[in-house]
Formats: sequence, structure tokens, C-alpha cells
Amino acid sequence: MRISPQWLKQFVDLAVNDAQLAEDLTLAGVAVESVRQVDGHTIFEMEITTNRPDAMCHYGVARECSAIYDIPLKPLTADLPKERPAARPFPIEIQDAKGCLRYTARVLRGVKIGPSPEKVLEHLRIEEQSGISNAVDASNYTLMEMGHPTHAFDLDKLEGGKIIVRRARSGETLKTLDGVDRKLTTDDLIIADAAKPVALAGVMGGMDSAISVSTKNILIESAWFDPASVRKTARYHGMHTDASHIFERGADWGATMLACDRVAALILETAGGELEGAPVDAIAGHVVRHSLWLRTREVERQLGVEISAADILRILTRLGFKKLDLSTLPQGIMIRTALTPEMIETYKAKAAEMGITLPDVQMDPERDMAIDLPTWRLDIEREIDLIEEIARIYGYNKFPNTLPLFSGGVVELPHARAESKLRATLLALGYNEAISPTFISPADASAFAGEPAVTLANPLSDEQSVMRTSLVPGMLNMVAWNLNRGTNDCCLFETGNVFIMVGESSSERKNICIGATGSAQAASVHGAARPYSFFDLKAAIETLLGLFEIGKLNFEPQAGDYYHPGRSARAVADGQTVARFGQMHPDAASARKLRQEVYVAEIDLARLLRFSLRTARYVPLSRFPAVDRDFSFVFADSVAFSQIHAAVLELKITELRSFQPAEVFHGGAVPQGKYSVLLRAQFQSSERTLRDDEVAQWSAQIIQAMQALGGSLRS
Repeated sequence: MRISPQWLKQFVDLAVNDAQLAEDLTLAGVAVESVRQVDGHTIFEMEITTNRPDAMCHYGVARECSAIYDIPLKPLTADLPKERPAARPFPIEIQDAKGCLRYTARVLRGVKIGPSPEKVLEHLRIEEQSGISNAVDASNYTLMEMGHPTHAFDLDKLEGGKIIVRRARSGETLKTLDGVDRKLTTDDLIIADAAKPVALAGVMGGMDSAISVSTKNILIESAWFDPASVRKTARYHGMHTDASHIFERGADWGATMLACDRVAALILETAGGELEGAPVDAIAGHVVRHSLWLRTREVERQLGVEISAADILRILTRLGFKKLDLSTLPQGIMIRTALTPEMIETYKAKAAEMGITLPDVQMDPERDMAIDLPTWRLDIEREIDLIEEIARIYGYNKFPNTLPLFSGGVVELPHARAESKLRATLLALGYNEAISPTFISPADASAFAGEPAVTLANPLSDEQSVMRTSLVPGMLNMVAWNLNRGTNDCCLFETGNVFIMVGESSSERKNICIGATGSAQAASVHGAARPYSFFDLKAAIETLLGLFEIGKLNFEPQAGDYYHPGRSARAVADGQTVARFGQMHPDAASARKLRQEVYVAEIDLARLLRFSLRTARYVPLSRFPAVDRDFSFVFADSVAFSQIHAAVLELKITELRSFQPAEVFHGGAVPQGKYSVLLRAQFQSSERTLRDDEVAQWSAQIIQAMQALGGSLRS
């Protein structure tokens, strides 16, 4: 948004230069992003947060200046001539009271449409607008001036001589001012005449009722539309206008009459004509604004400095707030957060039941005050919001640079060290950390997890309508994103929460997901490139699991339906599956148009973190020689090495240092359905040299254990 300091000076008598003004506004929370010169005039590029639509105009920023510099803000009025009598008030019918709480309109007769004068165009050029016509420009001028959207209809093009605010009917269409024919839905809030839609409420007017050079009579519209309705319509039709930008964030319910009058005054000044009848102000409901109780002791407690009640009231008054005189209020009026003695005792009793002791709350009638909220500040809802207003106008730079009181120590989360270790290890292994969206499609939720998903009440889209039940869909999307942009070598990991429904409530747990594709080793002078394989992923999983004190770790098949059945596994730690990993199933990869092999792993952190981190222990190297023995066996394909390894460990041979497969062979003299494996055992003692008869005895025990598994010793 662009703001002209020269225009601001029409509302407040500023004595500071433009550079100082920009700095002071930024310090007060109304940020000036840049200052530039356009045709000899200073223009501020403003960054106004979404909760402050009241500051998205010149008068709103002028109000901020009034509070910052404690100077009067000139009232915004409309100098209108006396209306000529009308036969009857123009009828306004609000059929949807939820979507439109207020609709104000004025009728102008005998206008002459033409170009706007230079003084209007000069202001419009601030937003790089060149002007359309004096009637349309008056509406745009008023929006820049006071921030309330308005619209002008050609009165003679409104059939039936009335305005109806309603939801669109099925099959209705509207050609908007941008020339697009739009098919309306029953969710769209529209402005209609007696026969047809003439505007999308709060978004854009229609072409059929637009102002043209032949227009003689005008109906000026100024309304308050429900932010959710405007947002939904604008998003559905892919539209974002200046009007929808304001209405989506909450327009000023109390500004409709003034905005309508300001547009009328400017049109009469630039296009002639005369007012017909009094304004029509149809009110279907009010924006309820509860007054707030402000305690000066709470201001001091929150800000750490004492600000007098007079200064507090001065700041709030400049911003448009008012102090209520409680003696004049009707009996029984509600003031939000006004704590009566009875309420205080009730809160203390409830806190005591939970083992919490509340401090004494003292009310000071001489210093505390009830504050009435202006209609344009919809973001103020609590006492702390008022305190923030006081702080930013008082000046954050005026607060002393002191550290807050601190009576405790930094408490580390239970698994912070373990999670940090896992992250550091993955980074060291060459994986890059990534983040994917928390929302996925129902199809992905059911395909990658067996538990029911948490459905969103107000999803962004059908493709993001449930909370993720697995990190795998997001990882595949990130890998595909890289592949589609020419990054063929990709190694990523993500740590994040997954969500499932447990009965009537949702539950979440933290997982780690790894995704990799492409080359595990790039080509160099030391050798050719080597593609990433299942064993690279398995090595990463073993490295991560090796950080923990796991008693028995096995790798078993059947990782999941979306994994390749012959290139996947699950890691089982002390009887519980802690990880599933492997190559994506060709069907799953084809469905996502992955043009090369992709390997994925998902680790259940909730289960893994039940194990404590492994503690490094020093074990001196033995001074005595090791003895190796090889065993060649033939096993059935159904016998996995994990079974062989477990059988050998059950022998509890203290001097057995390692037991690993050295070679695996299929075919040749080995019968079908079986495989030959060369097993290598290493024995060593840290106290003495081993004798041949001892090694022979242990070897015999190993042979006997292998034969118990159905293995036959090869000669």
C-alpha cells in the first residue's frame, strides 16, 4: 500500500520531515518499507499487517500520526447540499443478514460523466491509477482516503427499482467489470436488482449496471459484508480486488454512511447533479463490541514501566477509544474482563482445585477505567490488546534495556538430546533437511497408513483436506519436485508429526522420514559413479539405530504395500517395529511419475526414543591374536541370516568377537530353493592366547546350531 505524506497533512498538522515520519510510523508498528520520490512527491511503501485494515488508508495512518505526536486529528466530514425530495425511499432488502449486516445507499440525479479533475487524478496516481471517470474515481478516491470500499451503479440499469442482498441461485451468471462471465454458486453473496445479479458482494461490480458516459442517475453503495463470505467468493472465482482485500480483513461497520456521503460529495463536485432524498440505511445487525476493563497496575506489570493514567487515556483517546463514565451506564451492562469481587473469588477457588495460587487482584476505581472500542478496531478483544496499543504509541524505544526476572533454569525437553543426535548424524551422512506440508489428500492418507486420518473442518483444498498420517507422501512430493527440475541426485530427511484418530480424539507422534534417489557416489578419478541402492539406505538406518542401546535388532521383510517386496525391510528392535524402509513399489512410483528408483524410510520416533542413547565405552585392544574360522553351509531360502545370527548368539561364547556372512551363492551345484553361504567367525580373548582345542569346541557348537536350523555343511 502507498501513502502520501502530503495527503496526511490534510488531516494532521505534521511538523516533522518525511524521513522522521517514516521512522516514527515504523517504530509504532505501522511499517514504512521504503521511501521513494515520484514526480517530485514523496511516497511511502507501507507494510500493514492483516489485523489492521483500519490503517490501510490515509485517514487511518493520519490517526496513528495524531497519537504518536499528540496532535489533533481533523474530523472527516462530507459537505453535502440539501437533498431534493424523493417520491419514496429507494428500497433496500437484505435477505441474508449473516452475509450483510448493513447496506447504505444514496441516489444522485442528473450527473454528467466525464474525466476527473487534476486534483483527484493526482491522488489516484499515488496507487498508479490513471482514472476512469469522475463517478468511478470518486469511489477509488474515497477508498484511498478512508479505507471503506464503495460502489456506484447506473440507477437506470437496475431493474425493478430496488436492491436485494442475497445468495446467488443455482445457474445464475454475472459478467463482472473485468469482462469475465462468472457462473455463480449458492455460496456466493451477491447484490441483485429485482431480476438479476448486478455485483459480487464485496468483490466486484457487474458490467450490466456499470457507469458509462451515458449514465445520468447513480446509486451509491456502501456496505458491511461478512469477511468469510467475501473471502470464500473471492477465492472460488480467483479474484483479489482492493475491495475484497479490505472486506476479508474486517471493514468498519460504522463507516458506511460517511463513506457513502464522501463519494456523493465528490461526485456532485466533479460531475454535477443533485441529491435525491435522504440516505437509505438498511441495518440487519450490529458488530458487537464489548467494552474492556483496563487496569493501570496491569499496564505497569506487563510493560515494566509506570505510565500515568492521564497518558494512557491520552494515547487511547487519540486512537479513537473512549473512556466510559460508569455512573451513566444502564444497570447491568456487561464490560468484558471487569473482575467483580465475586468473580475473583470464583477464579481463586477453581485455581485452588488445580493446585494453583492466584495473586491478589486489586481494582483501583481512581486509576482503572472501562474503555469503549471503536467500530474500526476489530482486532482489539482483550485487555492485553489495549496494553499493546499503549506500548507501541508510548514508544518501544523508551523502555529501559533490562533483562526480565528469571527464577528458574533452562529445562531441556526429555528427548531433545536424542533428536539432536539423530539430526546431526543424518546431516553428517549427507542428507539435507527438508519440510513438507502437514496437510495431505485422503487418498495418500489411506495409502500410506492403516490408521484413520484427522479430517480438517475448513480445508484449503480437497488435496489438502486431512492431516498427514505418514511423512512418506510429503517426502515423495519433495523428491519428485527435485527430479522435475533436473536435480537427479537427491538425499533428504524430514522430522515432523503425524496425526491419527484414536476413538473420538486425535493423537500425534513424531517420525523421521528419509528419501533418496540418484547417485550414492559421483564419478571421479577414484572410480565410476555408483547408484543409490537399498543397502545405502539400510546402512543409514543401522547407523541411526546404532546410536541407541537396543538389545536385539532384527531386519525382517514385509515393510508395507507401497514398498518393493524384494527390496524393502522393517527394523525390529526388541520385538517392536521402529522403522520401515526400502525402494518404492514400481506401481506407487509410476503413479507419482517418478522416473527413477526412489528409496524411502520412515522411523517411528515414539518407539525409538524409548531406548536410551548409547554411551561410549572404552575397551582396550587385545594383545593376543584373533583366530578366524570359516563355515560353508547350504540353507533353504526361507532361513534368514537373522535366524542364523540369533542361533549363534544363543551359544553365549564369550570369546566370539564377530560372526558375519562372507559370501552368498545361488545356482550351480546348489539345489533350487536353497543358497550357499560362507560364514566367518572370529574368536579372541583379552587375557590369553586361545588354544586349538577351545576353538575346535566352539566351532563344533556353531556347526551343531546351524544344522539345527536345517543347514548342511559343505565339504
